[in-house]
Amino acid sequence: MSSSKDAVDAIIDQWAEVRPDLDTTAMEVFGRLYRISRAMGDRIDKTYARYGIARGEFDVLATLRRSGDPFTLSPRQLSATLMLTTGGMTGRLDKLERRGLLRRSPDPHDRRGLQVTLTDEGRALVDEAVGAGLAVQTEALTSLDKEQAGQLADLLRQLMAGTQPS
Repeated sequence: MSSSKDAVDAIIDQWAEVRPDLDTTAMEVFGRLYRISRAMGDRIDKTYARYGIARGEFDVLATLRRSGDPFTLSPRQLSATLMLTTGGMTGRLDKLERRGLLRRSPDPHDRRGLQVTLTDEGRALVDEAVGAGLAVQTEALTSLDKEQAGQLADLLRQLMAGTQPS
């Protein structure tokens, strides 16, 4: 356990002064998760900006890349995976298509449908960006050893499962 105090400790100490009856354990956990998420989100945003994309655009490219060869999904599949409205997805697809990072084409199995396919340029860009993003995240974990990082991942998985609607 670390002996150095952080901003969340200061908040917890203040609550202990004015409301010693409160169990602030949840505040300690979620306060730190929130602060870590914001800090890492900012770092990741700066990293992806070097590639001319925002995090939401990276998510589209990465989803196509993870889908495997031929790196093609329908707009509906992308929207469902990224939890986006179709309108929000259309804006991202328009921007990425204009840059030549993906292309839309008619779905040969559904006359009313479209397919979204990662281009070679899009694949190269997302492969570089994912490596850069992982490097930033890996650097942030250097205060933990490999076993601690694994334990933290396991604990966060458990916590996430407990926060999902039943």
